[in-house]
Amino acid sequence: MRIILLGPPGAGKGTQSERITKAYGIPQLSTGDMLRAAVAAGTPVGLEAKSIMESGGLVPDAVVVGIVADRVEEPDCEHGFILDGFPRTVDQAIALDAMLKEKSLELDTVVEFVVDENALVGRIAKRAEETAARGQPVRKDDTPEVFKSRFEAYKKQTAPLSNYYSSLGHLQTIDGMKPIDEVTKDLTAVLDRYRQTVTS
Repeated sequence: MRIILLGPPGAGKGTQSERITKAYGIPQLSTGDMLRAAVAAGTPVGLEAKSIMESGGLVPDAVVVGIVADRVEEPDCEHGFILDGFPRTVDQAIALDAMLKEKSLELDTVVEFVVDENALVGRIAKRAEETAARGQPVRKDDTPEVFKSRFEAYKKQTAPLSNYYSSLGHLQTIDGMKPIDEVTKDLTAVLDRYRQTVTS
């Protein structure tokens, strides 16, 4: 089962990815982790990425897709994988589709966590207050100001993926504002329904 999880920062994609990994036995693929592993392994695409990063440049889409292409060939991806945090743009999604097609693979489903921005900002603010009250340092990402900036970037760059995948018939949406266990239940229902469809 090849899955993409969509949703803004704080939507719970990481938590749900971990649960899907345990339940279905498929790995979560993080572009950051894949990039670091490719660089460490000295693969051709990893060396290219290393050269770009060392010169202070941004790793282009083609290189990122190349790293994903190498990763999905690993044995643990034989039965599928979860992409969380990639693609981030429609251009990346188109490049990903082309790469998978070359490998005679295709995405099974794209699940978007629908959330309320104001409620998420409230959650972040509360978490920051509780952290500070315990005398612990507040992470930069856990401040409402930084969160709002990240959310705006998501809306501009990544939110258009909803329409893209919807037009292809891949998109499923679930309420990401529910309690974590309920979100897991809804997500599992979507994945099980899909799995039953393709095996029937």
